[in-house]
Amino acid sequence: MTFQEGGSFGGGRVRKGGNGGKIAGGGGAIGLVVLAIYLFTGVDLSGSTGAVQEPAGQTGETVPECSAEQANTDRECLYSATLDSLDTYWGAAIPAAGGQFSKPDAVSFTDAVATGCGNASSSTGPFYCPPDATIYVDVSFFDQLAQLGAEDGPLAEQYVIAHEYGHHVQNITGVMDQADRQGAGAESDSVRVELQADCYAGMWAGAAASTVDPDTGVTYLEPITQQQLQNALGAAAAVGDDNIQEQSGGGVNPDSWTHGSSEQRERWFTTGYEQGSLQACDTFATDQL
Repeated sequence: MTFQEGGSFGGGRVRKGGNGGKIAGGGGAIGLVVLAIYLFTGVDLSGSTGAVQEPAGQTGETVPECSAEQANTDRECLYSATLDSLDTYWGAAIPAAGGQFSKPDAVSFTDAVATGCGNASSSTGPFYCPPDATIYVDVSFFDQLAQLGAEDGPLAEQYVIAHEYGHHVQNITGVMDQADRQGAGAESDSVRVELQADCYAGMWAGAAASTVDPDTGVTYLEPITQQQLQNALGAAAAVGDDNIQEQSGGGVNPDSWTHGSSEQRERWFTTGYEQGSLQACDTFATDQL
């Protein structure tokens, strides 16, 4: 989806992090292992390894105010503007369901960054860290979607951001605490957490073209085209466990899955897109993942 002409998005929503490619504190491989353990199991080992949990916005800079035209051409502006739309959508949807809403922090980094979950490099890909309630994105990741077989495009990139925002929704609604994220396998809680975040991303996408920016009075995004929808579904499929295993040259092993298959990720995004409700996205209440 492209941002609606006349839109304008305030600066300061996304902080710029990163430290020139040097992993801080516990350093290098240890920091990355700590982060991977936390993201995939929910076990925080940072205190036992000496990994430093520095403030995310190390540079002190933020993404400046962007026009709709800039958001349609500049990836950091797209990141910031997409968050603005997500804030508005979930800021209404969660209270309507009886919950309390709070915005996640957001960081755009290059090369490497220190986080509340440990240290990360760009090779980690976009992720959400529950302890510091922050979304971390190196926007150069979007170039890698094509390497995984996806067509790049605005909605494909927005899907990635919306998925990570979905993890924040899970964090503030208690799903992260309730799920057993230490397991793996096609029916595991780890997979259910990821598929639910895909479904939440679909919920946002289905409503984004009718969600009005309270600051400008115009809808955030133009209506989705069929091609843009296919791009988003392609991005979901590209990051399926089976596709990544195939791309790495190994065999497909469902017992090791932590995110779900390409088919599952497409299907749950579509469920959220078409049904648009938290109830429809309850991946923990179904045996048919």
